[in-house]
Amino acid sequence: MGELGIRQTAIPGLLVIDLQVHGDARGWFKENWQREKMVALGLPDFGPVQNNMSFNPQVGVTRGIHAEPWDKLVSVATGRAFGAWVDLREGASFGTVATVELAPDTAVFVPRGVANSYQTLEPATAYSYLVNDHWSPQARASYTYVNLADPQLAIGWPIPLADAEISAADRQHPLLADVVAMPSRRTLVLGANGQLGRALAAALPGAEAWGRDRFDITDPAAYEAVRWQDYDTVINAAAYTKVDAAETPAGRRAAWAANVIAVGRLARLATEHRLTLVHVSSDYVFDGTAQWHDEDEPPAPLGVYGQTKAAGDALVGTVPRHYLVRTSWVIGDGPNFVATMAGLAARGITPNVVDDQDGRLTFTDDLAAGIVHLLTSRPPYGSYHLTGDGPVQSWADIAADVYALCGRARTDVTPVSTASYTAGKQTAPRPCHSALTLDKIKATGFTPRPTAESLRAYLTDLARVD
Repeated sequence: MGELGIRQTAIPGLLVIDLQVHGDARGWFKENWQREKMVALGLPDFGPVQNNMSFNPQVGVTRGIHAEPWDKLVSVATGRAFGAWVDLREGASFGTVATVELAPDTAVFVPRGVANSYQTLEPATAYSYLVNDHWSPQARASYTYVNLADPQLAIGWPIPLADAEISAADRQHPLLADVVAMPSRRTLVLGANGQLGRALAAALPGAEAWGRDRFDITDPAAYEAVRWQDYDTVINAAAYTKVDAAETPAGRRAAWAANVIAVGRLARLATEHRLTLVHVSSDYVFDGTAQWHDEDEPPAPLGVYGQTKAAGDALVGTVPRHYLVRTSWVIGDGPNFVATMAGLAARGITPNVVDDQDGRLTFTDDLAAGIVHLLTSRPPYGSYHLTGDGPVQSWADIAADVYALCGRARTDVTPVSTASYTAGKQTAPRPCHSALTLDKIKATGFTPRPTAESLRAYLTDLARVD
């Protein structure tokens, strides 16, 4: 009996597992799949949902090289087999070959898109494989194949293929030169018509970006029409963000539908299909009594919008692979506070602006860059605060900065209290202090740009467009 261990192969992600087989006069026993031990050694926690068996009564049965749209763990129950794998995924390792002899003490983890073939070396050989998706005719249509006898692969079959038992279909598979590689699982951006969604689409040119016209997150039928197995990451930039309207009966229902019920559907699908879910949240989940808010602060929302965002955050936290990105005071392509102040400055208007709410602006380009950093560097899953860097300011301070950068006097902006500004208006309660700590995101290697630098760049671009 050897030690349980995992070995790398020439194909990235294709792993050989040395199993412990306990034997005596009665026969043998092995732990064919032991999640806790194997994951600790480096096997992906791939979440199998189906167990298949293949029995081969004679020597030389050879099953032709198929790449399937799921991960699998292959092992032998009895007998011996020669296994050959070919990487048919997009990328530099396309066409790489690895071979392993399979016996009861050996298993192989096969990642999605790596083609597999088996040739029996003993009579009555049976092998089993765990897969992490259910077989269906639709899934079968996405298989990729390569020919067993392709000279470019030069697989050293122990039993010559001329003497082997091979199906007619397997003999007809294409040569490697004619194979269309299996595409990688994709990234999907939801809410692509919003200001953050547009920034994410620009920062992730290879991603699919769907607006509400393509995918309405509040429509249950929309989820049924998507083949989620084709994606590995979903970024949810869709939300109900009308803070004041959320306090009305119709707005309250709409806020809960988009920010809670829809997020619950995404959380369930992300868990079921092992997706990474990136969800964007808000400083409004806090009551603003603390000067600074870190990722561990319990939520204490003041209004309906904050309540729905806090509820959505709790649902996202149940997803094994999640990045909850909490931000504040977002400025991007479209109507926003900075654009409004720049327009007022251009028209010579002297506004009253609240000076007893403080925080930091977050520009969508910087927010998108931080999300891309999380997805490329893959720090531990969890919550990360992500805003612009630099000093904390009030809305009146920011307005004065905008006026100064537009060539107007800072004193053209009159600071007023929230109570004075909202007198006679139906508005939602807002946190007084919205500053989010950035220590955790900085520890991953990403430092957001100072808001002053982003503000200057934004106003320069705004003037160029105007």
